[in-house]
Amino acid sequence: MSQAFGRLTQRDIARLAGVSQTTVSLVLNNRGEAGARIAPETRDRVLQVIRETGYAADPLARRMLQQLNQIIGVFTYEPVFPSTSADFYYPFLHGIEESAEQAGCDLLLFTSAPVRDGQRRIFHENNRLRVADGCILLGRDIPAAELSRLVGEDYPFVCVGRRDDAGGQPVPYVGADYASATAQLAHRAQTLGHRRLAFVGPGTGAESARDRLEGFRRAAGADAPHLSEAAGALEVITAAGVTAVFVEYQNDAVVLAQAAAERGLDIPRDLSVVTLGDQTTPVDHPLDFSGFRIPRQEMGRQAVDLLAQQLHGEQSAAQRLLACTLNDGRTLSAPVR
Repeated sequence: MSQAFGRLTQRDIARLAGVSQTTVSLVLNNRGEAGARIAPETRDRVLQVIRETGYAADPLARRMLQQLNQIIGVFTYEPVFPSTSADFYYPFLHGIEESAEQAGCDLLLFTSAPVRDGQRRIFHENNRLRVADGCILLGRDIPAAELSRLVGEDYPFVCVGRRDDAGGQPVPYVGADYASATAQLAHRAQTLGHRRLAFVGPGTGAESARDRLEGFRRAAGADAPHLSEAAGALEVITAAGVTAVFVEYQNDAVVLAQAAAERGLDIPRDLSVVTLGDQTTPVDHPLDFSGFRIPRQEMGRQAVDLLAQQLHGEQSAAQRLLACTLNDGRTLSAPVR
């Protein structure tokens, strides 16, 4: 029966058994307490798939596994502890911790990196990357030079968030599909009858910003108004006959809503406002914005899973985009005729 399956990997076994690749690794290696936490029925299902397929673990992968420290590094290009960042990063870190715990690995948060030119750098004279078996990277803007060096040095790492190629080489990541989610929301607005849409936010720089604008353009067209800042945007939007505005940042949506209220405009009756990401910091505004939610916790989980595949010598797709969940909210409705 094994010949029908060809050369299998742990990822194939995980897919056939309906479990994570980390679970398959734990079953194969019987790693102490972590392995003991696997439900007996789950273990039996994995072992049954292994027997049916004739899977044999790669000896090289096993030798690599024996040399690991069972430590996963986490590096953030922005501080994660201040309250302004904590709400945003917490779900990512929660997912990373949860998956690492299931894999029987410790987490090491790298905090000694110096700030240069206003940004933290992972490479410096005292960097201790090699203490960890591999590293999860978080941050809105990650320098391409650092990604290129990580790829060039063949250091195992995964970015949380989509990244462009670095030095001509693909960068491993688990990201959110902002482009598709934004396009879906724009199409929804058009279905409701909106004909003039606008985008508010930078739409440049980080991949996440460019993806949102690209998704908007995909649905609204290249000539749809794009304003980089919320301040003063309402006058331009209303003058252009825009009835639905797509806002990159939650705080900018609040600014627009407050400006609309001051002018006696009702949201969404007079102007629909859509936010392109879930709320991460408290905002003093009663509106339940329509938009989408980012699968941040699942992104953290899958980043660890993808890193585990690298560490086990698996040859698999190094990039994943996860779907965002649309949020109906109360700020998108049919325009007033």
